[in-house]
Amino acid sequence: MTYADFFYDIKGRFMGADVSDIHEHLAFEFNIEDEEAGGAFYVEVKDGELYVEPYEYYDRDAKFICAPDVLLKIAEGEMDPVWAFTTQKLRVEGNIDKALRLKEIIEAKQREMKKAAKKEEKKASK
Repeated sequence: MTYADFFYDIKGRFMGADVSDIHEHLAFEFNIEDEEAGGAFYVEVKDGELYVEPYEYYDRDAKFICAPDVLLKIAEGEMDPVWAFTTQKLRVEGNIDKALRLKEIIEAKQREMKKAAKKEEKKASK
């Protein structure tokens, strides 16, 4: 998997998360350590909107450093980011309080996915 493939996969996993209830500005940079899929991108919450772009973010609140498989599991809700940090699968630099807000974004995306699945289930049963 190339960096571009990985980035667009991750972007798709984050986008659609309802972050309208997050009223502060959050900026996270992700540094992915991998020969093929390695690189940096950022996730930003600004004015209740979520942005995911393939650039470094120098004025970030926190930087997350991990392997691609770890971030995929975190984005899917299969791995808790706090557990990943405590087991050293995920390194964090910067404001830890704001870094913990990543979990809210992931949970918001999981709620949106569950809503969509229920809607599809209802539609299929009709």
